[in-house]
Amino acid sequence: MNPSIPSPISSSPTSSSTPSGSSSSGPSPSSPRRSLLVRDGARRFRWTPADIAVAAALGVACGMVFWGFNFAYQAISPILGAILPGIASVLHAFWYFSGPLALLIIRKPGAALFVNLVGTFAEMLLGNQFSFGFVIVSALLQGVFAEIPFAIARYRRYSLPLTMAAGALTALEYGVYLMFFVYQGVAILSPRGVIHMVSELVGGILFAGVMSWFLFLAIARTGALDRFASGRAVRRAVEQS
Repeated sequence: MNPSIPSPISSSPTSSSTPSGSSSSGPSPSSPRRSLLVRDGARRFRWTPADIAVAAALGVACGMVFWGFNFAYQAISPILGAILPGIASVLHAFWYFSGPLALLIIRKPGAALFVNLVGTFAEMLLGNQFSFGFVIVSALLQGVFAEIPFAIARYRRYSLPLTMAAGALTALEYGVYLMFFVYQGVAILSPRGVIHMVSELVGGILFAGVMSWFLFLAIARTGALDRFASGRAVRRAVEQS
C-alpha cells in the first residue's frame, strides 16, 4: 500500500467509540488517484501563453499560404477544369490543411478553430476575392470537422491515420459546403458533382492529412517545437530509432 494514501481502516482516537452497527467511511484509495487524473487532464487541455503565441504565428503563416494559393488556384483550376470538370477540387485542401496541422502541433482542444480563424483574418487583411462571411463560416466549419477525430480520441492520440481522417472529414464538409453555396447549379450525383466530391476527398486525405503529418514531423525535427509535448514526442522517437 502506498504510505502516502491514508488507509481506510486506520485507527483514530474516536474509532473505539464508533457503534458496531455503523460503518465509518474513510477516503477511498482511488480518490487521490482520480483527483490526480482530473488535474492532469485539465492541465493538458489548458492553453498556455506559449500555445496561444505559437498558434497565432502558425495562423498568420497559414493565412499567407491561403492568400498566395488564391493566385495559384486561379491560374491552375481553368486548366484542370478543361481536362476534367470538377477535378480542380483536389487542390482545395491547401485552404484547410491548417486545421489538422494545428492540432498536431498544439495538441489542445480548439487548436484547429483558433488557427483557422487567425489564418482567415490574415488572408482577408492581405486581400482576396471571397466575401468575409463565406470565408469565416468556412473556416469555422473546417475547424470543427478537423477536431472530430482527435476529440473522439480524447486528444490523447496523434497519428497519421487520425490526421488523414481529419483531412477526409474536412474535405467532406467543404465539398458539400461548396455544392450548396458555390456550385448551386451542379447536382451532387451528376458526373461533375461526383468528380468534385471524390477529388475533394482525395485532396483532403493527401494534402490536409498526409502532407500536414509530414510537415509537422519536419518542423518538430528542427527542434522548434521542443517546448511542446508534440515536439518532445517526435524527438524521443528519433533518438530511440
